[in-house]
Amino acid sequence: MSGVEVITFGCRLNTYESEVMRAQAEEAGLNNAVLVNTCAVTGEAVRQARQAIRRARRDNPHARIIVSGCAAQTEKQVFAEMPEVDVVLGNEEKLAAASYRALPDFGVSAEEKLRVNDIMSVRHTAPQMVKHIDGHVRAFIQVQNGCDHRCTFCIIPYGRGNSRSVPMGAVVEQARKLVAGGYVEIVLTGVDATSYGADLPGEPTLGLLAKTLLKQIPEIRRLRLSSIDSIEADRHLLDLIADEPRFMPHLHLSLQHGNDMILKRMKRRHLRSDAIRFCQDIRRLRPEMSFGADMIAGFPTETEEMFANAASMAEECDIAFLHVFPYSPRPGTPAARMPQLDRALIKERAARLRSTGQRLHRTHLDRMIGTTQWLLVENNGMAHTENFTLVAAPGLRPRDLVSVTITSHNGKHLDMQLIAADAA
Repeated sequence: MSGVEVITFGCRLNTYESEVMRAQAEEAGLNNAVLVNTCAVTGEAVRQARQAIRRARRDNPHARIIVSGCAAQTEKQVFAEMPEVDVVLGNEEKLAAASYRALPDFGVSAEEKLRVNDIMSVRHTAPQMVKHIDGHVRAFIQVQNGCDHRCTFCIIPYGRGNSRSVPMGAVVEQARKLVAGGYVEIVLTGVDATSYGADLPGEPTLGLLAKTLLKQIPEIRRLRLSSIDSIEADRHLLDLIADEPRFMPHLHLSLQHGNDMILKRMKRRHLRSDAIRFCQDIRRLRPEMSFGADMIAGFPTETEEMFANAASMAEECDIAFLHVFPYSPRPGTPAARMPQLDRALIKERAARLRSTGQRLHRTHLDRMIGTTQWLLVENNGMAHTENFTLVAAPGLRPRDLVSVTITSHNGKHLDMQLIAADAA
């Protein structure tokens, strides 16, 4: 092979950072290389990364394979001991061109492969400018990194470090460049995005940042948030939801569970009633709002009654896009030391929770039939509505905004009839 290939796992922040990695590696003159940007959220994510690394070596026997990302930060030795891997870069090191210039030679020891520093020592997140996001019609901007919370199931703070924010001016500059490059939709991403600004002068909030972007860059047609912690939603964010049509009516919530005792054992900062009240309040402000959510099935000590509370909360919140994770113990986290459930039971509960999610999604699709929607057309013949519902859009040009009538659905995506393309 020639050039730099990037394999990305995990979140939208990783997708964004993969473009930074590609740019830094190319600036360093790296060639014939595969960069693997890993995720550590679950044991399955780590397993998939290891599998991809072995496959990359089989397909590219003479290429350099460089592994980075959250799993590389938290399980550096595991990857360094893989014979297929040439170097392991930490989450901070992967973003610097110098890391790709100072690579060890082939055949070095596991210790010599490691370029992973203490992520907890990182105090700032430098703005990273990218011109485009490969393969995506919407542009991601990193506004925050790290997390100050310590949920008992989560390894990510140990892969990302403590919370730190990108200065507002740098975010505005990045957004301006991406819009000038043809992007009509911007997505603000972070590990704990709603903690944005607490470490900056004046302590600006995520909502204020979003307001500022839309005010200073009127060319932004659609603005989204990647994921939020509802308990941290600020007044400016609520104003945007109520009054700003360019702020898209979709929020992805970090709910994790629907039983108060499990939420406390997870060390979450909200209760079941908080989540339900938030969804109800937001729908009063914006009736067309849709919600996605992350939820964990089979957390340690979860009883059948506790699990039922989680499933019923998904229904009470009317979660249209439910992402279910079977609990996976992560070494080094407090939950890994709690009494564990049988793996078969965890999988069975996850399957039941997914079934609930599928039913809620179908109900959401039913409600969309007959409505008029604006779509952003993507590269694969599909598109998304403003509330992030998937629509088949064959024959339309990527990045176009089009008005359509929703005619039907197949349980997974909507079908449509074209009304008009955006003349703007």
